[in-house]
Amino acid sequence: MSVGMSVISREVEQIINGVATSDGAGVKLTRVLTQDLQRRLDPFLMLDAFRSDDPGDYIAGFPEHPHRGFETVTYMLAGRMRHRDNAGNEGLLGPGAVQWMTAGRGILHSEMPEQQEGLMEGFQLWLNLPARNKMMAPGYRDIPAQEIPEFEVESGVRIRLIAGELFGHPGAVSRPDTEPLFADLHFSGAARLELPLPVLHNAFVYVYRGSLMVGTKAARVNAAQMGLLQTNAQADGLLLQAEGPARAILVAGRALNEPIAQHGPFVMNTRDELIQAVHDFQSGRFA
Repeated sequence: MSVGMSVISREVEQIINGVATSDGAGVKLTRVLTQDLQRRLDPFLMLDAFRSDDPGDYIAGFPEHPHRGFETVTYMLAGRMRHRDNAGNEGLLGPGAVQWMTAGRGILHSEMPEQQEGLMEGFQLWLNLPARNKMMAPGYRDIPAQEIPEFEVESGVRIRLIAGELFGHPGAVSRPDTEPLFADLHFSGAARLELPLPVLHNAFVYVYRGSLMVGTKAARVNAAQMGLLQTNAQADGLLLQAEGPARAILVAGRALNEPIAQHGPFVMNTRDELIQAVHDFQSGRFA
């Protein structure tokens, strides 16, 4: 579908306000996609948004911790974060950069701020792996800001495409099975944008600047709110309208339709697999 072609837009099913919480060594953040939404937004497991210019909110970072069974996607808007893991990978995420990590059968990593002051802002999204891939070898990729495809689709609307495809443009990452779309949408002022979405992908839009009117019913989604989008076989796209400057991330993916069993940083399909994950971690088998 090309720019300007009409779509049948999805509507907002629910507007969700994030929950203030802390993680790691006390980093303050907003949990937007919580565990009770995992089935509805399959294959996505969690979305955290963080933004603070108070170093007390982020300076302790996320010391070494384990993961198994899913992928993490960290998208930095401002600030710098250093990644290290027990597979020997190390990278520095700066503004506009992305870290895509596949935990697979198990990885230990740390994410620590490399700044003593200034704004730290970004997102971390958890993306599930299908059962057959949960014990695959871990993987890691740093994507610098300049390698994220960026293009203008309407006057005053630019898209940074982290994953998936839009308007014939491939994103920086593609994935089988879940086929994720992850786009950062920038509206410089009042504008209308129609974009395609796969009809059976679960999807949401999270506004982090300004506000957007979503769908033909023009549901207003304000900054720090998620608009959970209806999954409708007749709706092949999304209508977004901005009355002024606004920014949002749009996330969509194909559901795995598999059981989800989670215990903290481990996401498997059964309780027995979770018990094994904890045992393997405690026994040093993530090394």
